[in-house]
Amino acid sequence: MPAAVPVIDIAPWLAGDPAGGAAAAAQVDRALQDVGFFLITGHGVPAGLRAEVRAQARAFFALPDEVKRRYAVTVGGRGWLPPGVEGNAYAEGTQTPPDMKESFAVGADERTGALDGFWFQHNVYPAEVPLLAPAIADYLARMHALADELLRLCAAALGLAGDFFTRYTGHATHTMNINWYPPIAVAGEPEPGQYRIGPHTDFGTVTILDREPGLGGLQVWTEQDGWQDAPYDPAAFTINTGDLLARWSGDRWKSNRHRVLPPRAEAPDEDLVSLVYFYEADRDAVIESLRPPIGRPNDYPPVESAAFIKERLDAITLG
Repeated sequence: MPAAVPVIDIAPWLAGDPAGGAAAAAQVDRALQDVGFFLITGHGVPAGLRAEVRAQARAFFALPDEVKRRYAVTVGGRGWLPPGVEGNAYAEGTQTPPDMKESFAVGADERTGALDGFWFQHNVYPAEVPLLAPAIADYLARMHALADELLRLCAAALGLAGDFFTRYTGHATHTMNINWYPPIAVAGEPEPGQYRIGPHTDFGTVTILDREPGLGGLQVWTEQDGWQDAPYDPAAFTINTGDLLARWSGDRWKSNRHRVLPPRAEAPDEDLVSLVYFYEADRDAVIESLRPPIGRPNDYPPVESAAFIKERLDAITLG
C-alpha cells in the first residue's frame, strides 16, 4: 500500500470533536499536497446501501444489449454508456483504444433555468430493474451530503471559513457513474495501451469512490514510485481531488493521475463494479485560485465551473 495514501477516520469531524476534527483536517491537507488521494472511514454511509446499489446495477448490466440500448447515451448523458464511447486518457492528450467498461450514469436533475439542460438532465431508470432507482436516489442524497462535508473539511484544512467552498455548491452539478468492468469473456482481450479506464485526472472538486478490489483495479501515480496499486479497505471510500479544486487551491493540492488496469489473463473471470460520484460546483460559479500564503504563486484567471468541466468532458468523448 502506498504510504502516501492515508486512511482518515472522519467520525470525529462529523461528531464535532474539535481536536479530532482538526487532526483529520491536517491529515487531509497533507494527503492532498502529497498525492491527491486519501481513504475515509467513519463516514456513516451504510454498507448495506452500497451493496444494494451494486447488486441492482449488476442486474442492469446483465440485461441483453438490445434492452440496454433503450437507455443508451454518450458522455454527459443520463443512462447507459456502452463500451466504446469513452476514452479518459484523451483528457491528458493520450490517444488510446476506448476504455473497457460500461457505465450507468445519473446525476443532479433539479433545474433552475433553461441553461441547465445539459447539467441537470432528467435521470432515466430501467423499468426492467425497478429497485435500482430507489437505491440510487438514497445513495445520491448521501453522496451529496458527504461531498459538502468533505469540502467543509477541506476549508478547515486551509484555515478558511467553513463555507469557503460550499457557498459555491448550493446548486452544484454532480454525476455518478456506476462502472462495470466486465471479464475477458465479455470485454475481449485488451488491445495494446487499452485500460478499463485510461490514465487521467478527475475534473471537479472531490470524487467519492466505492470500489471492489481486483488485479485489474485502481492504480494511483506517485512521484516516488510511479504507478502503485491503490489501497483498499472495504469500509472506506476512496477520495481524490479533481482539477477544479486543485486550481481553486492555487495548486497547493494535486489532482493526481490514476487509471484502472485492463482485465488480466491470470484473472479472466474478474468482474468489478465501482460507484464513482463526481462533485463539482454551481454551474455558474466563478472560481478564483487561492494565492500565497495558502496557494502557490500562479496567474490563473477566474474560470466558470461549467465551462471548465465541459471542456474536459468533450475531450474524453469518442465517436
